[in-house]
Amino acid sequence: MPLPRDPLLSLQILPGSLAAWKLVDQGRAIEREFRFVDFAQAFGFMARMALVSERLDHHPEWRNVYNRVEVRLTTHDAGGLTRRDLDWAEHAEAAGPPALTAFRP
Repeated sequence: MPLPRDPLLSLQILPGSLAAWKLVDQGRAIEREFRFVDFAQAFGFMARMALVSERLDHHPEWRNVYNRVEVRLTTHDAGGLTRRDLDWAEHAEAAGPPALTAFRP
């Protein structure tokens, strides 16, 4: 079943499971920075999420610098944030770093 592409116009606050994400662009997108122990972990996360992206047919705007992955989600063809973005973010939370204590600054 295809996911809805209608913008979530009334979203003012993200669900608790996405507390690390922030609403940006007047609520039309969400962003989050993931931090990992090293580049290999960060790149592994991106590889796992690339497979999720293909399965969901929804692709992020993202950037990797060493142990950081910056992610921005919006549904361009809907003109804003949709359930597809929140679903992708939920998968990213599950695939992200195991715990903040694993990060070495």
